[in-house]
Amino acid sequence: MTVSRSDENAFTGLEAAIVLVAFIVVAAVFAYVMLGAGFATTEKSQATVHTAIGQATSGIQPAGQISMQADSTGNGVQKLSFFLQLAAAGTGTDMGTVAYTVTTPQKTQTYSSSEAEYTWVKEASGTGSNHGIHTGVLNPREMVLVTITTTAFSSTDMGLNTKFMVEVKPSNAATVTLTGTVPGAMSGDNWYDVY
Repeated sequence: MTVSRSDENAFTGLEAAIVLVAFIVVAAVFAYVMLGAGFATTEKSQATVHTAIGQATSGIQPAGQISMQADSTGNGVQKLSFFLQLAAAGTGTDMGTVAYTVTTPQKTQTYSSSEAEYTWVKEASGTGSNHGIHTGVLNPREMVLVTITTTAFSSTDMGLNTKFMVEVKPSNAATVTLTGTVPGAMSGDNWYDVY
């Protein structure tokens, strides 16, 4: 025979149900938080993949070496010029969104697309080629000659034998770097190919 004490309460079915519901609510909140974090991670991974694919398919690359025009004294540089084209299987790059940074050991200067001069070269179609007027988007089988006037650089900043770097920075693709060295002797206003 069992004797019950009056100071102990029995664990009733109602109390058991309340505890069970509390465990279920906590588990549901935890599962919601975990699933939400998983979905957020998946979305960020997907966005990263799409961005990488976009950059890979819209990349540009140099086509040839850099040319430069000496200033009137022959001791400095007044213009840099180089060709750009799409990388293999590229889908097009809006040249209106490209920035250019020219760097020497003494100075760094960034130029916007509006400060660069573009000369478009398109593959001949039919009997003639299409030069001049263009939409501003570099398409497959095209090249563009980019010319930057470097008046911000003195002959001290970019003089004879100075190493320099030009970074081409499209908004939707990886940065392209071109390097060169100013020749050891130049005649005023002449053009030189540099490597």
